[in-house]
Amino acid sequence: MKDWIEGFQESIDLMEQNLTEEPDIEEIAGKAALSPFYFQRIFGALCGMTVGEYIRARRMTLAAQELAGTDAKVIDTALKYGYDSPDSFAKAFQRFHGITPSQAREAGAPLRSLAPLHIKISLEGGNMLDYRIVEKAPFTIVGVKRPFNSDTSYQEIPKFWDEWTAQGENRPIMGTFGVCIDTKEKDFDYWIADLYFPWEDVPEGCETRVIPGSLWAQFPCTIATLQDTNTKIWSEWLPALKGYTLAGKYDIEVYLPPEEGSQDMKVYIWIPLKKA
Repeated sequence: MKDWIEGFQESIDLMEQNLTEEPDIEEIAGKAALSPFYFQRIFGALCGMTVGEYIRARRMTLAAQELAGTDAKVIDTALKYGYDSPDSFAKAFQRFHGITPSQAREAGAPLRSLAPLHIKISLEGGNMLDYRIVEKAPFTIVGVKRPFNSDTSYQEIPKFWDEWTAQGENRPIMGTFGVCIDTKEKDFDYWIADLYFPWEDVPEGCETRVIPGSLWAQFPCTIATLQDTNTKIWSEWLPALKGYTLAGKYDIEVYLPPEEGSQDMKVYIWIPLKKA
């Protein structure tokens, strides 16, 4: 666990060293020996914000300190921290601090600050997380997909499900799976999908995708505990994992009908693994 934590801290340190540059998420994630897809999932669970939100908050913190403590010009500060114009910088600055860049120069101006992150895992006990590791052959899904960005996915994916659910009986698939598939850096495709069999027709508007065979860690949960379970997987279970590492560029939510005599849908989170 020590090596894993040290690698993740090195990723954060690299962000801090390059706050005035365009972030290279491949290089940042590489410090933790993770793909950008998994790094951003874990970062969100550990830190309570996205990588993009952290970088913007740190830039706004440093920009305010410069404006309040030096005679730096607003336009120079804007360009230094990645904004193309004083107007876009001023809007972002006001959203974060509640005042304009010019007002930040006034004595006693109220400013917000986000300190650099330092990862520290503490073992508190009492948090039981059930799971099992199983091996599955390749399988094919059929469904609808939409591209998402890690910075906004937590807000936008539920809207995707709402739109799909609103179709009612016109839905071409049941929605057994919610599948995240890494595409590039911050971007990934999210599928609402079912299991596909080759003798079946592909419904209009749908596509198919083969999910490679793998070992999978399967975590049971409920709709109500889905987000909490997801957070525990990345922030508690993964740092303590021995003998396995993350594999592939997928993670899957599985939604199964209630068993007889129950009203609760059975929900699982699947994480692909390989033996270390």
